[in-house]
Amino acid sequence: MDMLKKFSHSSLALPLICLGALLLFNAIFVPGFFDIQVMDNGNLYGRPIDILRRCSSLIILALGMTFVIATAGVDISVGAVVAISSATICSLLGGDISGEAHYPFALAIICAMGVGVLAGIWNGFLVSKIKIQAMVATLILLQAGRGIAQLMTDGQIITVYYRPFEWIGGNIPGCPVPTSMLMAFAMIILVVFLDRKTSIGTMIQAVGINQNASRYAGINVTLVLFAVYVFSGFCAGTAGLIESSLIRAADANNAGLNMEMDAICSVVLGGTLMIGGRYYIGGTIIGAITIQTLTTTMYAVGVPSECLPAVKAVVILAIIVLQSQKFKNIFESYRMRKLDHAKEAANA
Repeated sequence: MDMLKKFSHSSLALPLICLGALLLFNAIFVPGFFDIQVMDNGNLYGRPIDILRRCSSLIILALGMTFVIATAGVDISVGAVVAISSATICSLLGGDISGEAHYPFALAIICAMGVGVLAGIWNGFLVSKIKIQAMVATLILLQAGRGIAQLMTDGQIITVYYRPFEWIGGNIPGCPVPTSMLMAFAMIILVVFLDRKTSIGTMIQAVGINQNASRYAGINVTLVLFAVYVFSGFCAGTAGLIESSLIRAADANNAGLNMEMDAICSVVLGGTLMIGGRYYIGGTIIGAITIQTLTTTMYAVGVPSECLPAVKAVVILAIIVLQSQKFKNIFESYRMRKLDHAKEAANA
């Protein structure tokens, strides 16, 4: 009973319950959902593997978004930055059908991640130095980002035939685990290290709770705000590598489309409040897996892709209601009444 009570008050309770409900639904209504096969080349195949592969870029985006939301901000430009990153690497590698890259692969990767950092610097400058509201500041790049990606690709879809480019979204030869999952795992380790082994996590939470009090405590609020948006841009640039490699092309119109909403939903589902303050890395990861599982489930049961935003909107609404203080007070009041009734029955 004590363990159940402890779990119910945990930040992981809601995301784990949502994920468990989805998995139970799939176990009952989607035959073979959990089947995993080993292909002839040694790679793993199946819906669970596909979920983890597809959610890797979302996990990376959501980790960056977690730090931003923890400072009581939001970065709605990450989807557009994914498109810019995709356009960058594909433009540098080129669409040569012979499979030759125009520029070195390592340089293309660095440049793609670099444009993400530059986008983060732009957003961080507007928010931390110019003091523009985060929603408005990142809205600028949300609107302009896809136009930039279109200019980089001349409005065309650039298909990349360079073989190693497939390894980012697929598998490195000889490794059965998808590369994108390894990249997401590496990002998780980095974020956990920053959170547990440095004072960065404490400063981010302090800034999110009260910026003025943080300044009086000696925290460089401007630098903290600037850093979280730069890191969010870095995560978006990394996600752009994965997204473009999955389709082996740069599609400026669709790359990263609506991913900012999925990232925000993952963070909120993980227990981090939009008002800033305490954040939950584990909850964010589970939230991202849940969102991708929901998407895969909807496709598995035949729900059209046009209906997915409506389904996700219902999920977000339910999460907001469940996390609201009003609902928590009602639930706590109901729980106390049940305990009082139980005590009265025991005394009688």
